Amino acid sequence: MTITTRPLPYRDGDTGLTGYLAYDDASPDKRPGILIVHGGAGLDDHAKGQARRYAALGYVALACDIFGEGVAGNRDRVMACLIGLRDDPELLFQRGRAGVTALASRPEVDGRLAAVGFCFGGMAVLTLARMGAELRSVISMHGSLATPRPAKPGSVKAKVLVCHGALDPHVPMAQVSAFVEEMNQAGADWQLIVYGGAVHGFTHKDAVGGATPGVAYDAPTDERSFSAAKGFLAELF
Repeated sequence: MTITTRPLPYRDGDTGLTGYLAYDDASPDKRPGILIVHGGAGLDDHAKGQARRYAALGYVALACDIFGEGVAGNRDRVMACLIGLRDDPELLFQRGRAGVTALASRPEVDGRLAAVGFCFGGMAVLTLARMGAELRSVISMHGSLATPRPAKPGSVKAKVLVCHGALDPHVPMAQVSAFVEEMNQAGADWQLIVYGGAVHGFTHKDAVGGATPGVAYDAPTDERSFSAAKGFLAELF
């Protein structure tokens, strides 16, 4: 299998965005599309690596761009963008849906879609689910579970998988419990896996323990959560 990658420009209204597309160019068959949503740093090497990782499973993967041009790499702009999107679920939903639309328009995609988000991206894909995006599933990896706009009964169409580190200080267990209650009230089809010993950012290989408090790579949890995601997607597709 040879994974082809290239930039994919698209737009959300007046905002120019550039994603990172990854797929097996040798396969003539249409296949499901997976939207990869980056963390708080923007569309970085981690998000691109995850796109290649899911493309290697046979999917068409698009690591989308939630921030837009001129944001990533500028701390003040990144923080302003993160706070603005966190506090405005409608805007976050619109920006994420622009990525879904760009992925769905690819000729390699057969119309079946899912989304996987990491850290901030986990919050983004859960926002898509809460507001009824036409996705088969969403998967949150060490993502924020809190929201200013909880899901309404019947609004969650996607099946939901959350992979969470038991020792994550950025997403405390009170937030996890509130999420469980929210999903139950919404009548969602959801799963939650809590990994002992893992903190925030457990899929980030460059996250050295102690460099950022509460954030560290954990190889066993990375592999276990990826295996869970792989099985979850295979069940759907």
